[in-house]
Amino acid sequence: MCGRFTITHPNEALAALFDAVQGNDLPPVPNYNVCPTNTVAVVTSDSGVRRLRAMRWGFLPYWYKAPNDGPLIINARSDTVATKPAFREAIRSRRCIVPASGFYEWNEGEKGARLPWYFTRLDGEPIALAGVWQHWGEMDTVAIVSTEAGPGMGEIHHREPVVLEKSDWPLWLGEGGHGAAVLMKASEAGVMSRPFRVGVAVNSNKASGPELIAPAEA
Repeated sequence: MCGRFTITHPNEALAALFDAVQGNDLPPVPNYNVCPTNTVAVVTSDSGVRRLRAMRWGFLPYWYKAPNDGPLIINARSDTVATKPAFREAIRSRRCIVPASGFYEWNEGEKGARLPWYFTRLDGEPIALAGVWQHWGEMDTVAIVSTEAGPGMGEIHHREPVVLEKSDWPLWLGEGGHGAAVLMKASEAGVMSRPFRVGVAVNSNKASGPELIAPAEA
């Protein structure tokens, strides 16, 4: 799954990379500890026009009467996204990309300690995370699609976010016809860098600063 991530690439650079029109209400960067319910930059496509837009990370189904009317939904499982009532329509017509510079995942250490690890792309480019979105009230909300972890991630956690390659973006965004389900799979070898342990400060959603992605001392 994906429960925290970083975004250090400037919004202007993201708009250029995705060939998207940049919104004027995007969250400031850098952010080394993007948490659920934060506002994030998201790429959508409408009639072939891509936009880099602000959304709340935490998908709100249309039947929620208030943002806290049910569980906080930050991830959508690839194996059930097409059948769950919350996501059925979104996966067909409201797919998006959530750009990230890296993301955190945790495994369990001694005495149940939560040990954070940090993942980036091997080539240093932004990570294009597959997402689905929903308009709710006065805001747009998003969830990141997760899948069974591949070899590089499975040592840390049993699930990982779906990472899209540049050639996959048109299909995922609905510009390239049907068949986007084939993209909901683990990253191929050589795409993601080998993760490294970072300090436990990031376990707090109030932590911030570049020191959060510094390798932890042995």
